[in-house]
Amino acid sequence: MVPLWPRTARILKEWFREFGQQEQAAAFPSIRGEPLTRFAIHLLLRKTVEQAQTSCPSLKTKRISPHVLRHSTAMALLQSGVDIAVIALWLGHESIETTNEYLHANMDIKEKALATLQPVGKKFRRFKADDTLLEFLATL
Repeated sequence: MVPLWPRTARILKEWFREFGQQEQAAAFPSIRGEPLTRFAIHLLLRKTVEQAQTSCPSLKTKRISPHVLRHSTAMALLQSGVDIAVIALWLGHESIETTNEYLHANMDIKEKALATLQPVGKKFRRFKADDTLLEFLATL
């Protein structure tokens, strides 16, 4: 299987070649050939989600926005091992510090990091709640 990035780069190069190497060519142009506005992106996404709801009814209860898609993609890249600096470039962040917020939000990465730690001189034992605590928590 060919990695996604080289394929994507090849497709985008061909796409821009069709535009005749224009300086201001947009990867996803509007009907007029101009870059899509934020409003147009929201509208296209809303229409696409409405269509998808017929085969995936659970989408009706989800809040889907361009920001959610952007964040979800960044988290998926992070979880698949893509370097944080590459993700920062992809997101267009001016500072890698902004992208570091994704690290703080990723519970899977935190769990993996905790799993590698062992207390010095003591046998490690993960906390396990007893039935009374679980029953209490269930009532909250």
